[in-house]
Amino acid sequence: MIVHSRDPLNAETPRSGLTSVLTATGAFYVRNHGPIPGPPASFRVGGLVERELELTVADLRAGFEARELVATLQCAGNRRAGLMAVRDIPGETAWGPGATGTALWRGAALADVLAAAGLREEAAHVELVGAEPAEESGEPFGGSIPRAKALGGEVLLAWEMNGEPLTAEHGAPLRAIVPGYIGARSVKWLTHVNAFAEPSRNHFQAVAYRLIPADDPDGDGVALGAVAVNADIIVPEDGARVAAGELEVLGYAFAGDDRLIVRVDVSTDGGRHWREADLLGDPAPWAWRQWRTVLDARPGPLEIVARAWDSAAATQPEDPASLWNPKGYVNNSWARVEVQVG
Repeated sequence: MIVHSRDPLNAETPRSGLTSVLTATGAFYVRNHGPIPGPPASFRVGGLVERELELTVADLRAGFEARELVATLQCAGNRRAGLMAVRDIPGETAWGPGATGTALWRGAALADVLAAAGLREEAAHVELVGAEPAEESGEPFGGSIPRAKALGGEVLLAWEMNGEPLTAEHGAPLRAIVPGYIGARSVKWLTHVNAFAEPSRNHFQAVAYRLIPADDPDGDGVALGAVAVNADIIVPEDGARVAAGELEVLGYAFAGDDRLIVRVDVSTDGGRHWREADLLGDPAPWAWRQWRTVLDARPGPLEIVARAWDSAAATQPEDPASLWNPKGYVNNSWARVEVQVG
């Protein structure tokens, strides 16, 4: 792991750990805002519901259908280092491309739990709160998702990751998994599910995890939700020395909500000409797509550029400078690595 801080623990997956469809639990990125809390004994469902509930993981296992889902989580700050190369972003972690990962999650559907509580018609947002004591706000970490997302069926209250019980750093005993949304909405160490008419007032919904335009640094910005189409090059490593001849290039691509990755292009001349890479595996909503191509590498410096397209016909912008923002979120500019051939 590439450890950015130990207190709180923040670490990303090295590129070598991102080449398989499922990311090993021990190599899965960790994003925390405070110390890892003790495991909550239960969680409460309240707010605009007909019946308030208090449930344990054992209650979920016994009373609700268990569902499994392969889903990618991606931090809103993934690839922030590319924006920091444009202009400094003080106080923020220089995440590379490894603040993302894909796992097999198992748990109960949030929609089923809300049905048991009797979600009221006026409830337009569902807040998720964890036990993590967030140092920057002085309150537990949390955020909310729209009603339609909460009832979509794909949002899980998960107790397993890759076939094993959740580990402490990944939110044991229970965490939310909100596929297609920024990782911050997949709240760990779950303690509360609250139904509200308005979005959560939690610091990490109302203040943090908002995209602030560079030309309006004092504005409220826009709350982050669905992940923008993004991709990166995993093999070869940036700065590597490689042999001349056939060069295998591997990467990942991901699109938020239920959009699919439909194409990845690779260029070796700065984007003047592109070749279409091979997409690996089968397309599925909520999960990334691995891709591969082989280049003819000639001696000398070589820049490899990649861009992805999703099923809404969205693609990645070329220049990270056009995306720079004061918090360094949503860098989905073209992926670039430079290698020395020969």
